[in-house]
Amino acid sequence: MPEPLIYKIQKFSIHDGPGIRSTVFFQGCPLRCRWCHNPESLSFDGESGQEWSIPALIEELEKDRIFYEESGGGVTLSGGEPMAQDIGYITNLLRALARRGIRTAIDTCGEVPYENFEAVLPDVDLFLYDLKLWDKERHIALTGVSNERILLNLSRLSRDGAKICLRLPLIGGLNDSLADMEHIAAWLEMEGVRPVFVSLLPYHEYGNSKYARLGLESPPCFEPPNQDRLQEIKTFWAHRGYQTAIGGAIDLYSQTT
Repeated sequence: MPEPLIYKIQKFSIHDGPGIRSTVFFQGCPLRCRWCHNPESLSFDGESGQEWSIPALIEELEKDRIFYEESGGGVTLSGGEPMAQDIGYITNLLRALARRGIRTAIDTCGEVPYENFEAVLPDVDLFLYDLKLWDKERHIALTGVSNERILLNLSRLSRDGAKICLRLPLIGGLNDSLADMEHIAAWLEMEGVRPVFVSLLPYHEYGNSKYARLGLESPPCFEPPNQDRLQEIKTFWAHRGYQTAIGGAIDLYSQTT
C-alpha cells in the first residue's frame, strides 16, 4: 500500500500541543466541516500532498529535536485526519518517534474505527480531540456525519487511559453558548472523561481564500465569538477545575520536566 499523502510539515508550531512542535499534516478527512480552514486537506488523493517514507520523515523531524527537548514539545500528527490514514503507517511512525524519545500528539476529529486508536495508544503521549458540535442533528448538517462515534471513541479513549486535550472550535452563534458548554461538561462528568486540558479555538477566516484557488464553493459566512463570550467560556471551564486557554498552545509538562 502506498504511503499516505502529507501536504505540509509545519516547523516551530506552538498551536498544536505543548511546547515547540513539528506538525505533520496528512491529506484526507472523513468530515466536511462547513468552516474548514484547511480545505486542501479534505481529499485523500488531493494534488497538494506527497508521499514520505517513514525513514525520510523521521530524518526530517529529527532536525528539530533540540527544540522539542528544550520546550517540552514534540511531533503532532494532524490533517486532514491522521487516524483515517493507513494505520500501519501511522503506528510505525509513532513507534519510531517514541523509540527516539520524541513526544507525540495526534490531532483528531474522532470519526474513525476505535481499532485505529487501540493500535496507536501505546505510542501517543497526548490526543488533541476535537468536539465540533454537541447537537447531533447540527453536527450532521454542518460536518456531514453524526457525532455518535466521535463521542463513543472519546469515552473509550478515556477509559483506556489516554491523556486527552479536549479542543472546542467555537463559532459565534453556532456552538458557543453556555448551554452548549453545560451539555458537554455534563456528558464528560457522566462518562467519567477528564481531559487534562480544554483548548478553546475561536473561528477565523484565514483559510477562506483557499476555496476559490481550489475551485471549491466558498464557505458560509461565520463569525468568531466575541471577546466577552470567549472569556465567559474560559471562566466556565476554569470554574469546573479544568486547565483551559484560548488557542491551541497548552502547558502540560513544565511541572514534570
